[in-house]
Amino acid sequence: MSKMIKIFVAALIALALGTPTALADSHHGHGKESLVALGDSIPFGYNLGETNDRPAEVAFPYLIGDDADLRVRILGVPGWQTDDLLTALDSNKKFRKAVHHADYVTLNIGSNDFLEILRAANAESGGNSELFLTLIQQKLANSDAFDNLAASIHEIRSLTDAPIVLYTIYNPFQAADPLHQISDQYLPQINAAFAEIANSFHDVELADAYHAFGNNQAEYVLPQDIHPTAAGQEVLAEIGLEAFCFDFVEN
Repeated sequence: MSKMIKIFVAALIALALGTPTALADSHHGHGKESLVALGDSIPFGYNLGETNDRPAEVAFPYLIGDDADLRVRILGVPGWQTDDLLTALDSNKKFRKAVHHADYVTLNIGSNDFLEILRAANAESGGNSELFLTLIQQKLANSDAFDNLAASIHEIRSLTDAPIVLYTIYNPFQAADPLHQISDQYLPQINAAFAEIANSFHDVELADAYHAFGNNQAEYVLPQDIHPTAAGQEVLAEIGLEAFCFDFVEN
């Protein structure tokens, strides 16, 4: 199993990182209110467009915007981890201005932090499966991701009182992948920490991507990839709309 883990981790980390691309400006409709989507390649709709030069038309923030008649600005950057987002919110004028004027905010970040932990644990374990699991737990305990996430939400809150929806991390590995079971050991505790962070702020709701995807990766995750399919993006849109208390209209 350790050899398989090594192969999968190397391939999937490469897929997750991708290449940072241009950010998208307002899109879809001309509603009076606006949605700003922050995060990584997931709200970007990575690998669902003809190219990855701009967010995909089927990216979940656009689907939310279509249903709720919102102007949408996707500021998701492929490959970003929680520290990248925090830096942007602290010092990037474009991000700060967009968030300041937002009426709704979605936040989808942390998947790449988790994948980085898997990669680092694999590299240090030397193929020892038991050590691999121990290292994952140690690295999670020492990760700055949760502090970065809380600090990011604090920064968003300093810029706007708009409702925020924070997405949990879904299991990105297909059911037959040995990393699927491993991820299921750790993602519940990661997502429980996300819930605690959300509950510590005013008007931050959780969109539970982990349970929404469940073990349906064959339908919701692209094959040989870790990014959502179009159907997966629809699920993310649906739970986001529910968290915002909007009605979901199935297209």
